Amino acid sequence: MPTLRHFALAAALCAANSAYAADLFPLRDVRLTASPFLQAQQTDLRYLMALDPDRLLAPFRREAGLPAVKQSYGNWESSGLDGHMGGHYLSALALMHAATGDQQVKDRLDYFVRELKRCQDAGGDGYLGGVPGGREALDKIARGELQADNFSVNGKWVPWYNLHKTFAGLRDAYKIGGNAEAKAMLIRYSDWALALTSKLTDTQMQAMLRAEHGGMNEVLADVAEMTGDDKYLKLAQRFSHRAVLDPLEQGKDQLTGLHANTQIPKVIGFERVGTLANDPKMRAAARFFWQTVVENRSVAIGGNSVREHFHDHKDFGPMIDDVEGPETCNTYNMLKLTELLFADKPQSRYGDYYERALYNHILSSQRPETGGFVYFTPMRPNHYRVYSQVEEGMWCCVGSGIESHAKYGQFIYAKEKDVLFVNLFIPSELAWAEKNVRITQATAFPDEDTTRVTVHGTGKFAMKLRHPAWVAKGALAVKVNGKAVKATAGDDGYVSIDRAWRDGDTVELKLPMKTHLEQMPDKSNWYAVMHGPIVLAAKTTPFKDEKLNVLADDSRMGHIAKGEICPLGAAPMFVSDAKDFTSRIRPVKGQPLTFTAPDLIRGPGNAKNLQLIPFFRLHDARYTMYWQRSTPSGYAALQQQTAQEEQERLALNARTIDQVAPGEQQPESDHAFKGEGADAGVNAGRHWRHATGWFSYVLNNPKGEAKVLRLTFASGDAGRKFDILVDGKPLQSMTLKEEGEAFYTRDVTLPEGLGKKIEVKFVAKEGSIAGGLYGLRLLR
Repeated sequence: MPTLRHFALAAALCAANSAYAADLFPLRDVRLTASPFLQAQQTDLRYLMALDPDRLLAPFRREAGLPAVKQSYGNWESSGLDGHMGGHYLSALALMHAATGDQQVKDRLDYFVRELKRCQDAGGDGYLGGVPGGREALDKIARGELQADNFSVNGKWVPWYNLHKTFAGLRDAYKIGGNAEAKAMLIRYSDWALALTSKLTDTQMQAMLRAEHGGMNEVLADVAEMTGDDKYLKLAQRFSHRAVLDPLEQGKDQLTGLHANTQIPKVIGFERVGTLANDPKMRAAARFFWQTVVENRSVAIGGNSVREHFHDHKDFGPMIDDVEGPETCNTYNMLKLTELLFADKPQSRYGDYYERALYNHILSSQRPETGGFVYFTPMRPNHYRVYSQVEEGMWCCVGSGIESHAKYGQFIYAKEKDVLFVNLFIPSELAWAEKNVRITQATAFPDEDTTRVTVHGTGKFAMKLRHPAWVAKGALAVKVNGKAVKATAGDDGYVSIDRAWRDGDTVELKLPMKTHLEQMPDKSNWYAVMHGPIVLAAKTTPFKDEKLNVLADDSRMGHIAKGEICPLGAAPMFVSDAKDFTSRIRPVKGQPLTFTAPDLIRGPGNAKNLQLIPFFRLHDARYTMYWQRSTPSGYAALQQQTAQEEQERLALNARTIDQVAPGEQQPESDHAFKGEGADAGVNAGRHWRHATGWFSYVLNNPKGEAKVLRLTFASGDAGRKFDILVDGKPLQSMTLKEEGEAFYTRDVTLPEGLGKKIEVKFVAKEGSIAGGLYGLRLLR
């Protein structure tokens, strides 16, 4: 029977929903027609159905004590994040069925839910997860036993992050996939989480949220909306991480050094909770986060982060230096946040970002024809990407990838009472049931700069067409039934056409695109080439007769393109006396979005013959997307300076057999981090790890070449005392000292005869602390 609190929340939800200015159309109402997006969706469908549901169910069955049907997948599905792919799989199946109506996909979805229900029923308390030993570790929370650091809770690697995928999968199976059983399972699951955390103080709860926990606040807010029960909204508020929320509410960017994709789902939750709880400060925090990440922390493709972390927004040097560029998961989540912010207040800037990220990062992150997904997209010139394979790669970006390419119809159109928003120029068909009309969009964009929208049926409404920021003021042209109409954008950035529509009415939009350079956000001497919203890049071949392997294996770090790194000094450059030389980047006749600049590009080999093509069409090759520019007289000096600046770093990389970035999530996971009394943090933008007890890593030494450990420390930790052990045997006792620089390195000689795997352990002396360790390299 409904209680007063149900009615109170229902009233609040009504008020919150009325505050939403627009709604995206359900995915089932939109169908893609012929385009690169439809091709990508079909490729994703084949990949999705090639995955074995029983192998993805294996971790859940194991943890529920049910008999195994098939063996679990390997890779991330067998190294602590067991089951995370199952949650993504549920979401992807729901999205794909909504996008296509494919009955086989619906049957697979219903089977997966049914088998998960068996696992949940076997436990009896609502818990559902594949975390190895997860029930026992999490049950300690209910008893008030809690140990958490940046990436673990009670010794388990980011368990709430893992479980969130299943929470979200059940939500999507119900809301998008139409499976009613999933709703009941989700509510039971939420009740389990509520009971588990009910005895934690707010201080304990916030301590637990130090570890990555996905979008738990978002999904619990969704459960509150589904049920009308505010107990779930209160739990969503408790799952909102104040250490991140508070600075954002104050308009402060304190993101440097933070694990990027840990934060974005939290912020999605801030927007959802803030909307349902009518908390304007939380919603303002979400908007501020979006603005600072998009405007100050994103590169041309719309992605962000290096080695998964936000670097100093005033220094994008790491983006060029490192091969672990923007992570695809980040952009997947930034698009989810963009959708919510647009719904809150429709503005063309949200469509501008969405378009950029969709074409240049998401669409580019799936291998055409065969499928397979990209984790890191290097911005470093002359590097490349690697793709997952169905039976092997089980990374987070595979999980988000199978979702992303199923939901291309998500943002094309939106509605608000008697208003239709056209956000993206993608060939598609929309069924607008409330108006009893169909809308079709026919376009070859971005190969051509026009699109035609046709109304099928009759009715009075306003059609709002996004005026992209990349179209010059006054250049956009609109015709209705062949006649030009005024094309002035309003304050929201949309051109509005309000009329009584007749069957067959057409709107033609002319979107002139120009080629231009976009400088790296830190205003350094690195530029991307854009044509309209499309990032152009060049296939490069810096190594003669190289056979590039772009298919990742199932190793723990297989998602990183570990091939030879080409020196920056050997990268092609733009060379011109003129400041504005884009007129010398010329289209190739008969080849859409293909350009050459033979008298502009200089570099080794055949640099002058390079062609610039859309990055989303560039696969299975090394590439250059960011270019330095120089005058002819300064070219040789700049080339030499660039080479000298990274000479020491490349020499060190050549000596390095293996390395760990202490305090960073994936590098520590990849190297079997363990510890007691361990903690991690950020100092001056650099990550550290220390412990009052001990911590350890397992390093790879495949050829037995290891001679030296190179360790990085901070002068600020002077006086700390600890022992270093290798394979359980004492290697050296250390007392940290204050040096002339804030950070310094120490080399420690290793004994002979070490194996292919080396355990390095740091053990604190009594009353002291081991570390902080800022860097760890194994050298030849």
